[in-house]
Amino acid sequence: MSDNNFVKSYKLYAVTTDPVHIGTGGYTIGRVDNTIVRDPITKIPKIPGTSIAGTWRYYMALELLSWFKEEEKGEKYRSDRKSRKTQKMVVLSLDKAPDWVKSFDNNCWSCMNCAGQDEKPQESVKTQEDDHNKSSHCGRCIVCKSFGFAKNDRAEQGLLSFADMNILLFPVYTRFGTKWVTSYRVLEEAGLNSSEPQEQNDFVLSDSSCQTVKDHINLGWLFLPVKKEKLQVNLPQLSRSIDIKDLIIVPDTILSQIINSNLEVRTSVSIDPNTGAAKQGALFTSEAIPRATILYGNVSIFDRAHAGNIANKYPKIALVKDALDTSKKYYQTLGIGGMTTRGFGRMILSELMIEVIEGGKDGTETTSN
Repeated sequence: MSDNNFVKSYKLYAVTTDPVHIGTGGYTIGRVDNTIVRDPITKIPKIPGTSIAGTWRYYMALELLSWFKEEEKGEKYRSDRKSRKTQKMVVLSLDKAPDWVKSFDNNCWSCMNCAGQDEKPQESVKTQEDDHNKSSHCGRCIVCKSFGFAKNDRAEQGLLSFADMNILLFPVYTRFGTKWVTSYRVLEEAGLNSSEPQEQNDFVLSDSSCQTVKDHINLGWLFLPVKKEKLQVNLPQLSRSIDIKDLIIVPDTILSQIINSNLEVRTSVSIDPNTGAAKQGALFTSEAIPRATILYGNVSIFDRAHAGNIANKYPKIALVKDALDTSKKYYQTLGIGGMTTRGFGRMILSELMIEVIEGGKDGTETTSN
């Protein structure tokens, strides 16, 4: 790492295993009652970076505190008996704990409140040392340092920055099975396009092995002409199960219409506890990004630990990256967004391997372990 290289950005891909509903926070009069977040320019649904940051902070704290067990419940950590007021934790088993847990000493101050909203922002960081209940951000652990915190005497920007996750490949039903729809603009933004973009006004593009009906294919209710050629697209690892013959490149002008016409819409109703039947007037519909959708974004990590004499106060990029990779597993079970108890929200995230930016300058993509 060079002396002026303080930021590294990594590509992040995700595949939805359940429908994902990131609501707009209200009801609308129209096709559905509960709408989802969309890009204000393209009107294509997305997962906001704030949703990723909020859930990932909780999952990182959950994974960190899974190593902090009371002595009678586990053999990994115990309370520091020398300082009963602080509830400071120390490692019992160094060989079992991951590096990002044991190598950053300030993790001993962490608590579950580091994951949520600070309940006592008016207090100072030092007050936390005497707070037996640990009801606010500690301001010291890798969670607080990575995502930021604000106290009465000190506030710090987090080391992490999350971009919105946009749709890369969207599944659409056709008479030949499911096809995944994208556009040249989306592939270009994701850095996956290996061929020269073409002017597409009155046709969609598919691989030469794609099945069609008289050079036409239906994408939902649309029946569009197809031009076949050998496609060259570098699909991410998470989408390697998608065959190139199932990829359809559509014009940017109709991508939004195709996606919004094929979102999952689920109808729900409240149950009257007295009768056990549907409650009158309690019918509502919700839309969601369907399962098997591939999304892309990026995560940037600021290396504040590289700045001279404050190195011991902040975790290094490698530790933060490992903490993210270790805690992302919770997205596969706890999910993201609304209605996760009703079959929504689960997805699989890729590892942060492909480095896309060095020191604020566009550089060659490299695999970073």
